[in-house]
Amino acid sequence: MSARDEILGRIRATQKGNPAPAAAAAYNRKWEAPREEIVARFIQRLSDYHVTVLRARTENDVRGVAERQLAARGIQHLVVPPDLPASWRPNAPAAVDDSGLSFADLDAADGAMTGSFMGIAETGTVVLDTGLGQGRRALTLLPDYHLCVVRESAVVGSVPEAIAALHPRVAHGSPITFFSGPSATADIELDRVEGVHGPRTLDVILIA
Repeated sequence: MSARDEILGRIRATQKGNPAPAAAAAYNRKWEAPREEIVARFIQRLSDYHVTVLRARTENDVRGVAERQLAARGIQHLVVPPDLPASWRPNAPAAVDDSGLSFADLDAADGAMTGSFMGIAETGTVVLDTGLGQGRRALTLLPDYHLCVVRESAVVGSVPEAIAALHPRVAHGSPITFFSGPSATADIELDRVEGVHGPRTLDVILIA
C-alpha cells in the first residue's frame, strides 16, 4: 500500500465513523552494541562539537582532573551546586556554592562545574534534570564555561532510550536540559557563533 492509499483510507474510515488504527512506528528503540562502542561513539560525537573530553578512572580522581583542567582554562571564579559530591569538588580554585546567587553573580563567574543525568552516544548529547549535583538551570546557562561530569554507566546509545529513562523525571516535574556541545548558532551564511545562549566552552569529565 502506498502512502497516498493509506492516507485516503484513513480519511474514508474517519468519515464512516470508524477511524483506522494508527500504525505503530517502526524504529530502533535501543542501540544494541558493546558498552565500549557506545562510550567511544559518545566521545567521538563530543569531539565533533569541539568538546574536550577528560577521563577519570574513579569518582575520587575527578577532583584532580578538574583542578588541572580549570587551571589550564584560567578559571579563577568557579560556581558549583551546593550538593556537588565532595570527592569532585576542586580545592583550587575555591568553589562558591550557588545558594541563591543572583543572575548577575552567575553571569560574572568564570565558569560552573556540575554533574549530569545521562549522556546520549548517538548524538553526543548531555542531559541534565536538576538532580543531585546538577544545580538549577541558570547555573549551566549563564557562566561562560561549563565543566560537566558524566558517568560512563549513565551513557545510553540512542535518543529513544534517553526519553524512556526520563519519563519518571518528567512526571515528577523536573526541568530537562539537552545540550550537544557548547552553545552555538549559525546565520543564513552558515557563520557559526558560539556562546549566544549558553556556555561558550564545554569540557566533559567522563568517569569510567
